[in-house]
Amino acid sequence: MLAAIALALPVAAQERPPVAGDPAAYVRARAADADGAPERAGIGYARALAAAPDDAKIAQRAYRQALAVGDYSLASRAAAILVKAGVAPPDTDLLALAMALRQGDAASAQIAVNRLGRGPLDFLAPALGAWLAHDRGASGVAYLDAQSGNALARRYNARHRALLLIAERRLGEAMTDLALLLGTGDAEPDLRIDAALLFDRVGEGRAAKRLLAQAGTDPRVLAKRRGKVDAAFGTARLFLGLAADLSTDEMGPLVVLLTRAALLLDPGDDRARLYLAEALSVEGATQPALDVLDAVGTRGGFAHGAGVGRVQVLRRAGRDADALALAARLSDERTASSSDAETYGDLLAEESRFADAANAYRTALDRDGAPGEWRLYYLLGTALDRAGRWDEALPALRQATALAPDEAEPLHYLGDAQVRRGENVAGAQALLERAATLKPEDPAIADSLGWSYVQRGDLARGLPLIEKAARGDPAGSRVNEHLGDAYWRLGRRYEARYAWRAAALFAEADDASRIAAKLTDGLAPQSN
Repeated sequence: MLAAIALALPVAAQERPPVAGDPAAYVRARAADADGAPERAGIGYARALAAAPDDAKIAQRAYRQALAVGDYSLASRAAAILVKAGVAPPDTDLLALAMALRQGDAASAQIAVNRLGRGPLDFLAPALGAWLAHDRGASGVAYLDAQSGNALARRYNARHRALLLIAERRLGEAMTDLALLLGTGDAEPDLRIDAALLFDRVGEGRAAKRLLAQAGTDPRVLAKRRGKVDAAFGTARLFLGLAADLSTDEMGPLVVLLTRAALLLDPGDDRARLYLAEALSVEGATQPALDVLDAVGTRGGFAHGAGVGRVQVLRRAGRDADALALAARLSDERTASSSDAETYGDLLAEESRFADAANAYRTALDRDGAPGEWRLYYLLGTALDRAGRWDEALPALRQATALAPDEAEPLHYLGDAQVRRGENVAGAQALLERAATLKPEDPAIADSLGWSYVQRGDLARGLPLIEKAARGDPAGSRVNEHLGDAYWRLGRRYEARYAWRAAALFAEADDASRIAAKLTDGLAPQSN
């Protein structure tokens, strides 16, 4: 997915000074942009663009800033300048299509789809063309069935064929297609919600609610969403589906464009707001992200998701106290989920409040559907260990490894913790050997396994692993201390002190005095 779409990211206009006009407005806009004041930046770019209407550099910045704050008029004007200058990124056609559909201009919409079909976003063109055919009174399904394309196009075509079957009221066929797609986990839960919205719009409310109930989705996602079944609706679904697919691929600018365009076509779609806020936050636009989340309905099916999204935005912006307070409130709500308690625990752990974090993870485990989650047992165990409650941590960590014998993370943690304590060293070594098989290039695992061999007197096996770990993590304090200890035991005093000096450079306060003592006195006989 990422490789196929990378070309669609914006291409910067040539770096050159803006033409004569209002350079002060441009400078003020850049300053506001850097200060995290997007609305002020947008106003500044708009003024600079008005004074220099042919300047592609200003237009490029104005285009992205306008999308960040939802100024569609400025975005369209800037996009037109970029097109005229021949430096428009391909995603400007997505905005042009949305604007045309919003204005009911079918001819311009078709032109935009045709342009998309000739660029890196060509995989969207068949489904978009099918929805335009539906608007003309033709069969969108027949249109899609006549198309060919690459694997990416076929994926989106399959989703939208199912949706178009609902739009054409071929409900039995639609359910067959949906069963196949949902059975493979494709686009879950977004495809399920899209299909339910369409069932509701064609008067099949019971089918819509049944589809949502099968996945435990809040039926309030359907509230006040009745409307036309047309190309605007279908295009919004397609844009949102692509945004969801790209949301974890570090393609924030394209996700912002897609979700803004989806909201232009379907202003009531709070799900689009969640994806938009996340993308804006990743791009550093904290206040616009919070503003978007503020617009999510407080009584709808995405209200809780907006709260969760706000926690992540605040967390990403470094507003840890605000994020922690909100996470605590969400975790205490009557309808709070296991995930809410887990998020609260994560934030507490980041604040080194490990005992409180452990309580939050226990709450997460106690909630419906959570007891089989290995990761919760792992988080509980690590929090208890760091709180100084090893006797309670050990059974939780053992449960995590029992539930996830092929997950390197809990295997490594439990094995390493036992080796450090000199407990069950043979069994701990077996855990570390398993972890190393699963992640052979992980320096931390190699170090722990090598150290377990050293602790059992097998320096011939342990030293090469620790040396490998040190090459993979040359600044690691722990691995360099282990390396120095191993060298010392072999009588390689100079190399040992060199490794300890490297360890001392980045040692935390609790470790620094111990390493300093080794540099002065070396290792006492029989010491670990």
